[in-house]
Amino acid sequence: MSQEDKANIFEQKERLDAARNTLDGDVAWGGSLPEDASMERAAAASQKPAIGHQTEGGPEGAERPSGPVGLDIGTSHIVSAQNRLRHLHMANQLNAFFTVPVSKFSRKILQSHDIIFFELGNLFYIIGYSADSFANMFNTSTRRPIQAGLLSPSEKEGVKVVQALVSTLIQKPKRFGETICFGIPGEPVETPTPGAVTYHEQVLKMFLQSLGYSPVSINEGMATVLSELGEDDYTGFGVSMGGGMINVCLSYLSFPVVTFSLQMAGDYIDTMAGISVGEPATKIKGIKEEELDLSRDPKGQIHTALHIYYDEVIHKLLGALQRVLTASDKLPKIAKPVPIVLSGGTAMPRGCHDRFAKALERFNLPISISGVRLAEDPLYATAKGALLMALTEAD
Repeated sequence: MSQEDKANIFEQKERLDAARNTLDGDVAWGGSLPEDASMERAAAASQKPAIGHQTEGGPEGAERPSGPVGLDIGTSHIVSAQNRLRHLHMANQLNAFFTVPVSKFSRKILQSHDIIFFELGNLFYIIGYSADSFANMFNTSTRRPIQAGLLSPSEKEGVKVVQALVSTLIQKPKRFGETICFGIPGEPVETPTPGAVTYHEQVLKMFLQSLGYSPVSINEGMATVLSELGEDDYTGFGVSMGGGMINVCLSYLSFPVVTFSLQMAGDYIDTMAGISVGEPATKIKGIKEEELDLSRDPKGQIHTALHIYYDEVIHKLLGALQRVLTASDKLPKIAKPVPIVLSGGTAMPRGCHDRFAKALERFNLPISISGVRLAEDPLYATAKGALLMALTEAD
């Protein structure tokens, strides 16, 4: 018998043994599986109120988590979420930085004013809300390590800045291997960059692993679904409207069916409105967040410009949604209309979801919509959804 024949006999024996083991085993029917304690924890957590705060201090004030963590690393903000006895604890940091030259005098001034910074090369990197204050003093804009929802290729130290910012919210976990779930964007539909989302996800995953976590990722739109659509059997559209990107997910019974992103969101609105009226984007952003009411006729140039560019972004988004859904061969047959829930800072101005619903009437989607609503806590929805996923994935 040749060596080849012997190898074939051994291969056939291995296949037979594998088949025999399969036939001998019992089928683990879904209805017969034991109750999952992690699912119960997540369900209980989803009913708790979210209590958040801005983080002003440095790493020395950050916690060492004693349980699963949710993390939203967005273009504008980074939010961590942890499960407490009676509430969900949210910590929020501005995702921005500002650099000044290194000097002994500058170091002393920064330290005496409790400014969060780190030193790299010949520069001090002032980060978070501290950076925003400094930029305003110098009448300029902060820089961002994330642009249009993804790690910025133009900021060479961007990853170090993100690491420093995250360290102001959470430190290493008390238990090595603790589960952390972080949000990632969908593939951009208008301006695809091959591999950019994969690079973004893997870099963040490696950083979180280096802290001692077991990281898992979740689409940002899907995180919104988990946070807001529990009473709808996690069926509907989650739309996360951030600073650099809008993420969309169609979920059916908690399974993400269609996901995509649009790299046109709050920053685009601020920039274009600013260019149109000759004002800096930072000033436009402040007016948008504090004064804008999309349910009323605009007053003055700035409000008019904001209305115009909100309409443009909403129509671009709905046009992309119509094209993606029409082209998809994976759409489930859903018996009844499903909701759309909006989250993120760009969705927060008064009247935004009503304006979205009004614009939706002009589009013919292949899935019926029951209504458009705003997330309970728009800024925290992605982090909350990520936390719920982390709770279900934890041992």
